[in-house]
Amino acid sequence: MDIEQNQAELIDNFVKQASAQKGTALGSVILEATSHPSLFAFSEILAVPTVAELEGTENSVYLKVLQLFAHGTWSDYTSNCSSLPQLVPDQVLKLKQLTVLTLAETNKVLPYDELMMELDVMNVRELEDFLINECMYAGIVRGKLDQLRRCFEIQFAAGRDLRPGQLGSMIKTLSNWLGTSDNLLVSIQEKIKWADTMSELDKKHRKEVEDRVEEVKKSVSVKAEVEFRGLEDIYSEPGGVMDYEEDRSRPKSLKSLPNSLILRFDLGVPSSDMEDEEEGEQGSGDRRLLLLNLTGCTLSEPIR
Repeated sequence: MDIEQNQAELIDNFVKQASAQKGTALGSVILEATSHPSLFAFSEILAVPTVAELEGTENSVYLKVLQLFAHGTWSDYTSNCSSLPQLVPDQVLKLKQLTVLTLAETNKVLPYDELMMELDVMNVRELEDFLINECMYAGIVRGKLDQLRRCFEIQFAAGRDLRPGQLGSMIKTLSNWLGTSDNLLVSIQEKIKWADTMSELDKKHRKEVEDRVEEVKKSVSVKAEVEFRGLEDIYSEPGGVMDYEEDRSRPKSLKSLPNSLILRFDLGVPSSDMEDEEEGEQGSGDRRLLLLNLTGCTLSEPIR
């Protein structure tokens, strides 16, 4: 059973008991309530009409004890112990637990020195045992004991009853928190809008780049095709290119040329212009080829 549900059941039970008692009989109900190990809220009991009627009577001391446990601390008791009855051990333990909750309302890091003073504890070992066994195990606080820094770091603390006049400051604190939350929400929405805008601009820029790349690709492809067709038309004319030969078909005299494409052109040289050639290259059918090497050399060899 969680602490909130247990609290609600205990409060309801003690409210019924207090409503059924008056005067001195309320003393035993208040003693039992302030000694119960699982009860940490008392404002509902204070609001019971029969309890409020104790004010100004000979039994008003019981009302003061209940008010002490609803809003006070251990130091409040030690400062006014002369006007209050002596507390039993269970009440002492309960009031010290409530003191830790009060300190945790305003500070999430509680120095050991402050805790030892407020709880009237003599040494660190006793303090740490109290915080572990009586506070954390009881479920009213969660935190970390930092022995190096000599402090108790609060992660969670149960709330106490509101003190008179505390409601206004709490409303102000919550209003400030609400205003801060609204401003933060507006800032987050602006950041989201900016991120969406930047994302759209990035997509647009990427699309423009991709379109430009495609245009360049098409332009290069068309230009290459036009140039290729132009060369094809030139080489297909009479007396133009007859064939393409790789380096392996070159004469031995051309083996020293770089590996590149050689274009063979039929020059159609007539026999009358070839009188000075070597023997064996005779007749009107003798022709000569112009070998064009792409490295820029121009050679000629007879057709074999």
